[in-house]
Amino acid sequence: MSARRADRIAVRVQEEVTQLLRHGVPDPRVGNISVVGVSVNDDLTLATIRWLPFGGIGDRKTIAEGLKTVAPMLRGPVGRALGIRHSPELRFELDRNVEYAAHIDELFANLPKRSGDEE
Repeated sequence: MSARRADRIAVRVQEEVTQLLRHGVPDPRVGNISVVGVSVNDDLTLATIRWLPFGGIGDRKTIAEGLKTVAPMLRGPVGRALGIRHSPELRFELDRNVEYAAHIDELFANLPKRSGDEE
């Protein structure tokens, strides 16, 4: 399977999951999240969906539990929307890139200034 196809499927999975989470999930714990990225492995058996609480609001643990509960319910509709025979397993993962970037910024801000550096 080509990685290029996996990339195209990842984009479609992101679109479909975003729509389903906005309009078709009965679990109120997952209402306010942003899907920030999806990666699909080359054999299309697993889609890892990275998410953040919308606006940084919400208990991440509660949201993660809700996403774990609804993931199997979303698999069928995603597969049908994509028109593929075997829908990938959907695995939700909290995206920590924003937190990591803020941490790196803080480290840089706290570095001691060298005497010859200008601001």
